[in-house]
Amino acid sequence: MNFIPSIIIDSTANVPRSVIYLLFTVVTVKVSHSLYRYFHRNYRFPSMSSSSANTDEALRRGRILSSNLYFDVPVSKVPLIYSKSYDIAFLGIEKLHPFDSSKWGRICQLLISFGMLDKNCIVEPLEASKDDLLVVHSESYLNSLKNSTNVARIIEVPPVAIFPNCLLECKVLSPFRKQVGGTILAAKLAKERGWAINVGGGFHHCSAQQGGGFCAYADISLCIHFAFVRLNISRVMIIDLDAHQGNGHEMDFANDSQVYILDMYNPGIYPLDFEARRYIDQIVEVKSGTPTEDYLQKLDKALEALGTFKSPGLTPTYKKIDITEGNCLTTVVISCNVMTSTRDKKFEFLLPSNIYLVFLLFIPASADAGSFNNSVAEQQVGSGTMIREINVKSNTLSLYDVSSICVLALL
Repeated sequence: MNFIPSIIIDSTANVPRSVIYLLFTVVTVKVSHSLYRYFHRNYRFPSMSSSSANTDEALRRGRILSSNLYFDVPVSKVPLIYSKSYDIAFLGIEKLHPFDSSKWGRICQLLISFGMLDKNCIVEPLEASKDDLLVVHSESYLNSLKNSTNVARIIEVPPVAIFPNCLLECKVLSPFRKQVGGTILAAKLAKERGWAINVGGGFHHCSAQQGGGFCAYADISLCIHFAFVRLNISRVMIIDLDAHQGNGHEMDFANDSQVYILDMYNPGIYPLDFEARRYIDQIVEVKSGTPTEDYLQKLDKALEALGTFKSPGLTPTYKKIDITEGNCLTTVVISCNVMTSTRDKKFEFLLPSNIYLVFLLFIPASADAGSFNNSVAEQQVGSGTMIREINVKSNTLSLYDVSSICVLALL
């Protein structure tokens, strides 16, 4: 039986029938997939009973409560989380990706060499277990990571597809899971100290059902779910300043009134996820070639908008501070370095006692230890996050060039 309308056949008489069938099949699959995702997110299916949903939620809650990822951290430790296990390196294959997969270790070594951080004060997290990951991910997704071809697609290094999966499990996926543990623990530390940094994580391209863009696990979504259950957190604001759209957490928290998302990204580069953009509460688009000053002005306006964001209990405000004024800062400070001026700009969140900040540093290859770029165009809106100052006694943190940072504000 011929399922293709005759009008299509007639208008493409000179095209081989096999090509027409192939194109028709591709279009049909694409349309079907889009319709499925639309109805899945907007309508409740009869097969999904309320009792089944309650059971799933109870199972999720049980996994969170039984997890070992939250543990007590001595007060002598700085709320900065890192492990040597974060870094990914084997057989030189990591050099095939533009991201520096040993960047996390280099950042910590930089801080230690500058005398800003004592290596004995760094907090080392535990690796997320399968049960921890199942809080967000499905069993089928986790099983898909046992396929080397799929892992190669996610980390964007095609030659990895020929490697035994056991090798990828040890050299790639395990480091990712360690970073997931760091992100989840950072929320607990932030609740206790006011702020915390995971020098890693921020895998904002991964959702519950799909990985990509060098992101295999949805650590942001996991962190938030853990915080809801174990930290008595009621609302979360995601401030995603990476150059790429954070489509993973946007899909996971689509239409979720407990999560507010601000995403400042370049709309002309990966991932070009137009469906996920529908779920961003505040979109700030910055195209390639945007000068640094224009970028910072957009960031100014975005942060000002957060100050006027009307939501029960979640109203963070901010102010700009010139470091030449000699102010003694007593809260977490986000700052942007402007090479076109002799003065640095800093962005300080004035945090009420019940709001806590989690910083995730998803640092690109350009995170150079000793230099800053003065044009956003050089790195397609994103030149890396730099930690310039950590002062534990005054609870001060300074981050320079925040174009590759994701901040979670927990209430």
